[in-house]
Amino acid sequence: MRVINMGPDPSLAYRPNLKTNKTKEKEGYRNFESGDLIDRVFNTYKLMHTHQTMDFVNQMNSAWTGCSHTKLGMMDAIMSLDQLVDESDPDVDFPNSYHAFQTAEGIRQAHPDNEWFHLVGLIHDVGKTMALWDVPQWAVVGDTFPVGCQYQNSIVFRDNSFMDNPDEKNSHYNTEFGIYEPNCGLDKVHMSWGHDEYLYRVLKFNNCSIPEEGLYMIRFHSFYPWHSHGDYMHLCNEKDLRMLPWVQEFNAFDLYTKTTELPDVDKLKPYYQSLIDKYCPGILKW
Repeated sequence: MRVINMGPDPSLAYRPNLKTNKTKEKEGYRNFESGDLIDRVFNTYKLMHTHQTMDFVNQMNSAWTGCSHTKLGMMDAIMSLDQLVDESDPDVDFPNSYHAFQTAEGIRQAHPDNEWFHLVGLIHDVGKTMALWDVPQWAVVGDTFPVGCQYQNSIVFRDNSFMDNPDEKNSHYNTEFGIYEPNCGLDKVHMSWGHDEYLYRVLKFNNCSIPEEGLYMIRFHSFYPWHSHGDYMHLCNEKDLRMLPWVQEFNAFDLYTKTTELPDVDKLKPYYQSLIDKYCPGILKW
């Protein structure tokens, strides 16, 4: 497979709720204060916010949710992420799979009895394998948001990146509820297309047995306007609100486990392979 330069992954940029961890102060995360990284991140979001429309999301759902692109075991999919080279990420200069194991091990330490939670930490970014089939990064990484209704102010670069999005001017889509009913539930909301939704659909398609809490973490971990800013609550039902604390708990490990202390992947693989064999075994369709 080819090595693909994903460019800067904007999904961790401009976080107002950064905490500290044992190895790095919050000011040290995702430094976009100098150089050309800010321009690159903005350009990624400008493309995303221009092209992620209702029509585009429907097209991507049709193209990808049938899981007809390849067949691959979960561990092989995790390790394939090392081919996605992010040369502009200021936090890490090591393979992407290390972040997967770091996240999983952070969760394992804090939640030793929730083995499915460990697995979610390991696989949460595996949907980025879409990039191996030439999907542009603005349709793979970054924060997600609903389409088909008004874009909320908490979306990154909300004020200056949606001007060319035709849905912004569509009277069917640009109201608070748009095409949705109040408290319809996030399952009925069309999210911008990215690695969250793709992996969720792969797991459902292959009848994987990860609990609903874990599936919510995977499907909505990039939905920062919701889980970090409290927007779009008018679309949530009771189930969404019950699941929200789980997504928020996961988010802390996703963001703050990146350190220069790299895990011994070969030592950890047998444990995580046992979880894969239990919850999403065999060769999966992608």
